[in-house]
Amino acid sequence: MIATKTVRSYIGGKFRESRAEKADPIPNPATGQIIASLPYSTKEEINEAVGAAKKAFVEWSETPVPDRAQVMFRFKALFDQHIDELSALVTQENGKTLDESRGEVKRAIEVIDFACGAPTLMMGHNLDQIAKGIDEELTRFPVGVVAGITPFNFPNMVPLWMIPVAIVTGNTFVLKPSQLTPLSAVRIAELLEEAGLPEGVFNVVHGANDAVNQLLTHPDVAAISFVGSATVAAYIYATAAANGKRVQALGGAKNHILVMDDAELEPSAQNVISSAFGNAGQRCLAGSVAVGVGKIGDALVRELANDAAKLKLGPGTDPKTTLGPVIRGERKAKLIEYIDGAESDGAQLVSDGRRVDLNDGFFLGPTIFDRVTPNMKIWKEELFGPVLSVMRATDIDEALKLLNSSTYGNMASIFTTSGKNAREFKRRAQAGMLGVNIGVAAPMAFFPFTGWKNSFFGDLHATGQDSVRFYTRHKVVTTRWF
Repeated sequence: MIATKTVRSYIGGKFRESRAEKADPIPNPATGQIIASLPYSTKEEINEAVGAAKKAFVEWSETPVPDRAQVMFRFKALFDQHIDELSALVTQENGKTLDESRGEVKRAIEVIDFACGAPTLMMGHNLDQIAKGIDEELTRFPVGVVAGITPFNFPNMVPLWMIPVAIVTGNTFVLKPSQLTPLSAVRIAELLEEAGLPEGVFNVVHGANDAVNQLLTHPDVAAISFVGSATVAAYIYATAAANGKRVQALGGAKNHILVMDDAELEPSAQNVISSAFGNAGQRCLAGSVAVGVGKIGDALVRELANDAAKLKLGPGTDPKTTLGPVIRGERKAKLIEYIDGAESDGAQLVSDGRRVDLNDGFFLGPTIFDRVTPNMKIWKEELFGPVLSVMRATDIDEALKLLNSSTYGNMASIFTTSGKNAREFKRRAQAGMLGVNIGVAAPMAFFPFTGWKNSFFGDLHATGQDSVRFYTRHKVVTTRWF
């Protein structure tokens, strides 16, 4: 287990404390107690990390693909072995419940599983006799040094969306995790080292805007993988692309869940609550808008309020807890500002999460607004917290028009017993990940995480075959022998 007094970086196969004077305190969101100090990596240390990755790329990219896959098999076994410890670490630094943390780590393991298939994933193709006496073949090659910039809300899973596939396809990697939740990243480095990954193939640096900008503009970084807010994703994409790098930048979301008047009310409402308030609403697949379609609106709101009242607010280590804290006190204050503003705008407050009886930590209870309209800030912007907006639509056409008018397009779901409604939704909803009677339409690791609109900037998405294509480049060889 890593020491929690000072968070270390990992450069060239060695753990070290940064020489920087600046250090951020890292609190446990459930208690407010400081659990670690995070020194930011210096400019020189980030250059060292990229340099170590560049040096390691020469040999790692020539390592046979089955040998690279063996490292992933060992890495996967270590993750399975340490799943309880890894889950507890996520809960400690992020605040989510242990069940949620365990679910996160399991989803991370799915990506490692996928990467273990590298000998198949890396296969090219060929065609003999494309012309008389001439053959042609396509092969895949790694792109070089990859930098990953990851958010606080999934400190274990999101780095693992990137690292296994990037490394197993022959690249080397520099990870800059969120400065709010850096502990899991260092533990990942420890397990990769234990799995036998050579020095320099994987590196961890810490910091905020300056560290990000240095990686975006570094001449030896070939590709950037990013997950975060839409505003930052747009900046990441523009800056990295302007510096000649391939980029995948996953942004924010405002995910709508349509509840048709033919839907089964109780399970539909339960799924909406789970989608909206799981992980304290701090996920880009949270169903933050429920649209009651037809005459179901009033009954839906009553059911949602009843289900929300059953959620138990508390620390993630308590097995009875079903709703943990938000990440920081500043985040809680911003969410309360949104709630106050929605009241002023005329939204009807159904469940008020501002009044909680927990003195420690950064807790906000489940909050539900009814009669939200598209002109309200609470609908336009991603709140990233336990706040659910309920809207009304007369029919599926009006509901889809509302959904599609959002500037985001990450996920959308429909609850219905009608195959016709479901088919109409699948055809017309403008979002990359859709669910039919599913509250959180999170793809498995062998499918891509396909956001649309301002939820994604780039071409090739995270996970699945898209990730293999993103982390490799093609070489086509045409051959003739005389």
